[in-house]
Amino acid sequence: MWGAVFWLDILLLLALGILGISSVIVKKKPEAEELIQKLSRFSGYVGIIAAPWGIWRLIDAILKINFLGFAPMLWFSLLVIALVFISLGMIFGYGMINSYLSEEARTKGESLRQKLVTYQVPFGFTSIGLVVWMLLYRFVII
Repeated sequence: MWGAVFWLDILLLLALGILGISSVIVKKKPEAEELIQKLSRFSGYVGIIAAPWGIWRLIDAILKINFLGFAPMLWFSLLVIALVFISLGMIFGYGMINSYLSEEARTKGESLRQKLVTYQVPFGFTSIGLVVWMLLYRFVII
């Protein structure tokens, strides 16, 4: 559990978190704008990786529902991680896949994306918080 999947979760959550709160970072530290823009060029790719990864992590959380009996915080963390991946992945990856969708799917997808964008910054902070939580859980608590 703590191998490659753990580190992929950490890296994706960190990238999604930084992208999610990029407007806040630039507002507080204008000199960071150049670095944020470099990362933003890859936001579509990060989103395309994160959304299906989040679906897989959601399936994994559902399969591990028995964790609720002995490790409810761990199970809840798995669930939130999956939802953050799916949400931020949809926000950042949608632009790259919309040209491959039918007109009806494009309309529905854009509608969902517009609803999610209003929560981009809170999801970004949640993503950064999950990185901290996962590292603490891995290296301090266990």
